[in-house]
Amino acid sequence: MSQNVHPTVDPTKMGIGRSIAVLTSGGDAQGMNAAVRATVRVGLYTGAKVYFVHEGGTVIGSARCKDFRSREGRMQAACNLVKLGITNLCVIGGDGSLTGANEFRTEWSGLLADLVRAGKITDEQARKSSHLNIVGMVGSIDNDFCGTDMTIGTDSALHRIIEVVDAITTTAQSHQRTFILEVMGRHCGYLALVTALACGADWVFIPEMPPDEGWENHLCRRLTDQRARGSRLNVIIVAEGAISRDGKPITSDQIKKLVTDRLGFDTRTTILGHVQRGGTPSAFDRILGSRMGVEAVMALLEATPDTPACVVSLSGNQAVRLPLMECVQVTKDVTAAMAQGRFEDAIKLRGKSFENNWNTYKQLAHINPPDVKSNINVAIMNIGAPCAGMNAAVRAAVRMGIIQGHNMLAVHDGFDGLAHGQIEPITWTSVSGWTGKGGSMLGTKRTLPAKMLEEISQNIAKHNIHALVIIGGFEAYVGGLELVQAREKYEEMCIPMVVIPATVSNNVPGSDFSIGADTALNTITSTCDRIKQSAAGTKRRVFIVETMGGYCGYLATMAGLAAGADAAYIFEDKFNIKDLEMNVEHLVEKMKTTVKRGLILRNENCNANYTTDFIFNLYSEEGKGIFDCRKNVLGHMQQGGTPTPFDRNFGTKMGAKSVMWLTEKLKQCYRHGRIFANTLDSACVLGMKKRALTFQPLAELKADTDFEHRIPKTQWWLKIRPIMKILAKYDIKLDTSEHADMEHVLKKRSLLAK
Repeated sequence: MSQNVHPTVDPTKMGIGRSIAVLTSGGDAQGMNAAVRATVRVGLYTGAKVYFVHEGGTVIGSARCKDFRSREGRMQAACNLVKLGITNLCVIGGDGSLTGANEFRTEWSGLLADLVRAGKITDEQARKSSHLNIVGMVGSIDNDFCGTDMTIGTDSALHRIIEVVDAITTTAQSHQRTFILEVMGRHCGYLALVTALACGADWVFIPEMPPDEGWENHLCRRLTDQRARGSRLNVIIVAEGAISRDGKPITSDQIKKLVTDRLGFDTRTTILGHVQRGGTPSAFDRILGSRMGVEAVMALLEATPDTPACVVSLSGNQAVRLPLMECVQVTKDVTAAMAQGRFEDAIKLRGKSFENNWNTYKQLAHINPPDVKSNINVAIMNIGAPCAGMNAAVRAAVRMGIIQGHNMLAVHDGFDGLAHGQIEPITWTSVSGWTGKGGSMLGTKRTLPAKMLEEISQNIAKHNIHALVIIGGFEAYVGGLELVQAREKYEEMCIPMVVIPATVSNNVPGSDFSIGADTALNTITSTCDRIKQSAAGTKRRVFIVETMGGYCGYLATMAGLAAGADAAYIFEDKFNIKDLEMNVEHLVEKMKTTVKRGLILRNENCNANYTTDFIFNLYSEEGKGIFDCRKNVLGHMQQGGTPTPFDRNFGTKMGAKSVMWLTEKLKQCYRHGRIFANTLDSACVLGMKKRALTFQPLAELKADTDFEHRIPKTQWWLKIRPIMKILAKYDIKLDTSEHADMEHVLKKRSLLAK
């Protein structure tokens, strides 16, 4: 959350006497509207005047302006801003738009001097507008701007692509076909790379890392091998800017001709084009746009004449501010590295997220299993309720284990299966096509191991299990703890273990995100969209929607932010009858204006007495004559469906990383011809914490766990709850004690230059 250097400043008065203009420029991207909405509403919340710059797929129009490229055009733009007293500009666009905005800022004093000389503005007007602040938000589906993990629109574009991939997969399998899918990305291979990871493609072509000489033979060999292993389908992903080592384009038609002529495979090409730019934004892009909008306003109002123009960005789940021209420079450096054939540098300059994706893809797709086996048996199991993305994690773990030379074992039906010997080998081809499948292919149960420790220890010994991957929710975490505690009595439990959080509730200690939560969040958000749309053209209506999550309010809060809810009731943020009364009155007042829809979210366990029925009855009674109410309990649809691109990618990276870690741990724990692991750091949760995937000992996480309510004691997303309330026009105080400091991205460049 944002963030003031001076926490004593009242955020509702920061913008008094100031004016902010917001414009969208360049290609449109899903999520831009969320960013505009947040910028406007938070700007108004601070007391500032806010202006739209029209024309300049967003609600306010997005354009690539030729006039702005000339000095005369920029003079006219400066004149328009000065006359309205606007000295703060929020620009949402790609690197071209942001570079142009920075040039405008650099020229500002010269432009004003020319305007005064020409008699277009007065000396007094020039004095009042002597300095222009600029903050950028990157809206680009290509994710081609260095310094940010994700640009606004990228996740939504991936949703469009994966929908097509899933549809193509079913028809291709029916006919034993090879499909070549071309996605956008003239200079950046992010969409192609993540698509390849998310669908388990046989090959990906990206501009940052062209294939080695003789790739044609390698590709044909790979496709033939896959068919020989029983695969009925081949998928090749091509970025539109794909090139060979000598800089020549590699086209979809060229690849199709190669596969058809050499192998005789029935091959089809699909070029997605502008489909990727369209459609409704994903939950991630809505939340990203909203968070960035808040951060942008704070950055503008806190800026001084000495503050460089910055972009607000996301690193992990942290909002950060980065100097605009440093980011632009690194982005240019990537292009230069590619032009000079320094492809390894190009990958590194793209940033940690891109590099991790590339390394994971390489490990899972480009290495053949070793001839020498490790004689290590690694067992994989799912625990708790099923969720989308579990299978992607299993697939990645299995394949990474096989690549390391291990024997991989599947445990069916959780700890029950481990106790009753439902254990069997799982192979490379067993997990083909699993990334896009929802639920749990291994089978899962909520049973905990405490009452079956004797049987479990016997089966670990019988099947000679040397390491354990436990994928699941809170039960996986508690079950892991029980196995660690049992090490005192059972030596068989002294093996390395890793817990991968996978639950729609996002309530596992040690991780900011769980596999499956993004899919559930998108289901809730799209359902709320439909529910609101169902009343289009009718009288004013308020919808009360109940979400899952146990005692964890993550889904209700984030869906509230993504769907534009008026309130979201959760267990962690205590509320009483006075709060409910205030919410109802607030909504009644809103509904007396032009607002026709209200949305209230309620977490299933937020309060034992203020039930969904109670809240529905309360709003129905108090809204009589102004609005009517409808109630929806979303239930288990939140656990189903195919995983989103984020969950496929996240599951894949977590599964692969867990086995790499276990392999290292096994080396450390190998003594006198056997494995013996009884240190705290040999049983960990693999989680995303702020900006990195980290391993934290299960035992050390106990102190941060509320076992009664099955949630962590500290939860990062609680700090962004006020954004939802401000965007719903509540007069509340924003916590500005945490400041997103200006960071630098040039350290990486200087390191690479050495």
